[in-house]
Amino acid sequence: MSGLESATPRIKLIQRLALGLLVVAGVVNYIDRATLAVANPLIREELGLSIADMGYLLSAFLWAYAFAQLPTGAMVDRLGPRILLTLGLSLWSFAQLLGGLVQNFGQFFGARILLGIGEAPQFPTGARVVRDWFNQRDRGLATGVFNCASSLGTAIAAPLLTFLMLSFGWRVMFVIMGVAGLIVAAAWCVLYRNPEEMALTPQENVYRTQGDPPGQRTKVTFREWKLLFRFRTTWGMVAGYFGCIYLTWIYTAWLPGYLEIERHMSVKYTGWAAAVPFACGVIGGVFGGYIADHLVRRGTEPLRSRRIPAAIALLGTATCTVAAAYVSSNALAIVFISISLFLVYVTSTCAWALSSVAVPTNCTASIGAVQNFGGYLGGALAPTVTGLIVQKTGSFIPALVVGALIGIVSAGSYLFVVDQPITGADLEAEAEAQLSSVRG
Repeated sequence: MSGLESATPRIKLIQRLALGLLVVAGVVNYIDRATLAVANPLIREELGLSIADMGYLLSAFLWAYAFAQLPTGAMVDRLGPRILLTLGLSLWSFAQLLGGLVQNFGQFFGARILLGIGEAPQFPTGARVVRDWFNQRDRGLATGVFNCASSLGTAIAAPLLTFLMLSFGWRVMFVIMGVAGLIVAAAWCVLYRNPEEMALTPQENVYRTQGDPPGQRTKVTFREWKLLFRFRTTWGMVAGYFGCIYLTWIYTAWLPGYLEIERHMSVKYTGWAAAVPFACGVIGGVFGGYIADHLVRRGTEPLRSRRIPAAIALLGTATCTVAAAYVSSNALAIVFISISLFLVYVTSTCAWALSSVAVPTNCTASIGAVQNFGGYLGGALAPTVTGLIVQKTGSFIPALVVGALIGIVSAGSYLFVVDQPITGADLEAEAEAQLSSVRG
């Protein structure tokens, strides 16, 4: 690696601290998403809510989270990760506290919307932090580390929240998680700093930016944000991530139900059986980052080092999802589901790593959030579409096949649509073209 600057001890400390805080925040993020699902029966009984009401509450978070992505990414690029994640953590933790105090459906619906809006900055912030503090050749693994918090949080949410709920009640469970989030928000605000807030040495700045196009700016403009939607790479990333998160949320929302209803497993066994695939997802998330960095270090063009593994892993997820649907052995089904989640988190990490190389520095969080918007449109649709198919057919098999087909189409988007990075010169040229057309 001669000719390449290495991270100084201070930069390494900053990197470890930032990633550690992002993982903790991400785990809290995903545990907070699961509180309503874990406490579902007790909440319905106490507040007198129907199953349909609970469906609306569950979907309120997903739709709010999806649409909040669009402005949030630009705000992260404009104001910086320190401010935005502090505000986001504080808002979603306050929403969790409110969840323990609600008295009716309307109050709960409002709390879930606030939760979705508050959680929106988490992953765009992570993408920007990695872009700000890591060299291009090190960003894949760093992305995998912060992204693994999603599967790690999902894996530990059910046992932790069940313990809190049985020990203290569902309302106190919400309050405890809200307080925990506020503590993490304070830690992030006190400990993290944006690069421009620190007196970095020339060597440290060279390490951070080596391999990036010259003349990078730190803040995005509204014009640049709008121009991102005029490039096929943006839409390819949106379509690719749609399938990734659609498949993820089939398993996130329905895996326990699938194992109980389709596979006739006991509730006691289902809890452990459902945790194993998400533990595999943790490994897949980190492995995806390692693969991206390995390819870059071997000379692969950065965009290609992300989009090709993302596509291959998504095709593998689709294949294993179909296999899980049709095998008769429950043990084999768990194996194929575990491989599916391992691979889908490889795709997820590679997709987030794309945001650090697909656009200029000042648009990193913006493109990541736009991509996440597309993903969570899929995430919001997956539980509903799956439930409707199962209700109509009496089987999960067609629903899993539909998810696999969507995954194949999204893999094609990574292969054939995401073909070139968007450069600062591309944005300027597009802006000039727009201005010329107006004048004409």
